[in-house]
Amino acid sequence: MKFTTLSFTSVLAISVAAKHDGSFAVLRFNNEGGKFSTEGRMDPVVSPGTASGHSHGIMGGSNFGLTVNGPDLLDSKCTNALIVNDKSNYWVPNLWFQSPKNSTFKKVPLDYMSVYYKFDTTNDDIKAFPSGLKIVSGDAMKRTPPATGGLQLDPSQGEIQAVQWTCPTANTNEDRYPPGSDGTKAGMVDPNNKGSGAGFPVVNCDGVYSPLRQDIHLPSCYNPAAGLDDYANNMAFPTANGNALDCPEGWTHVPHLFYEIYYSTTDFENEWDEDGAHQPFVLSNGDRTGFSSHADFISGWDVDTLQTMIDGCNAGDAGMDKCPKIIGGINTSDKCQIESAVPDPSEDWITALPGNNPLAGWGV
Repeated sequence: MKFTTLSFTSVLAISVAAKHDGSFAVLRFNNEGGKFSTEGRMDPVVSPGTASGHSHGIMGGSNFGLTVNGPDLLDSKCTNALIVNDKSNYWVPNLWFQSPKNSTFKKVPLDYMSVYYKFDTTNDDIKAFPSGLKIVSGDAMKRTPPATGGLQLDPSQGEIQAVQWTCPTANTNEDRYPPGSDGTKAGMVDPNNKGSGAGFPVVNCDGVYSPLRQDIHLPSCYNPAAGLDDYANNMAFPTANGNALDCPEGWTHVPHLFYEIYYSTTDFENEWDEDGAHQPFVLSNGDRTGFSSHADFISGWDVDTLQTMIDGCNAGDAGMDKCPKIIGGINTSDKCQIESAVPDPSEDWITALPGNNPLAGWGV
């Protein structure tokens, strides 16, 4: 058979095309105003069986607790995820406001949380998470500035920077970070987006549609040799390969999770005065910089349900609940509040962070 130049080029393009062209769908949650599903000093990934060092806000399946093993979450009686067959848990450290007047702390209410399920452009087959897979992204001990205020998710390019803060403002030209900041005294602006950066911004985030937002990317390459529980070694970010993002040989490419957590920081706009250099928020681990934010995940997905979405859903911002052929259906209203094993103090204002975490970072 004789190929024309055009037909040969077309065949070549097909032969090198990525197995997955890239798509995404946003998972949303039903939640009581200002609340996660549960909150408190619980982290069954890093501190199984005991109270964790700092408090977290958790979304998802009702079988969350101090210990979660293997497929425990699949037996959850409820979830606040909009997809019934997603009994996974998703969590982050809580955010607190420290009063400039008397140094007491008040928890910042949750506005809402979304999780983007990104199905990367890749030469790999993307597979559903195995039940019970535990993932951690970020470093809870970090107090020093990263190499850049921007994201850096390619391990071949140096230190991973998977955490950012985004600060929409009514004045879109406003500097959210001190110009020229290197991160030693205040946050660092993203060189490609003045509304985002590493560390907390120094202005009130009063955007029309969004207050302060935390952005965290989770790695999407799973090493079966490390196993489900070894969160320190079982995951890595994929490496750029042309236009594709590929995992190491023998690893499994799973969905790339991206957490967006919106906080009602405007509740405190009259409690502090902007000076262009300082800010009043602190993470529950005592971090005043915001560099140490992190995210945890345990998969409680029905594998067939998630695989169907990977293979056939590109709902985008419309939401995962708009995917076709959702096995198990949609959760229209269940907020699935979970009793906390180690609850935070009930008082509005407290004199020390839960776990008595000392402050560290700027100004300490």
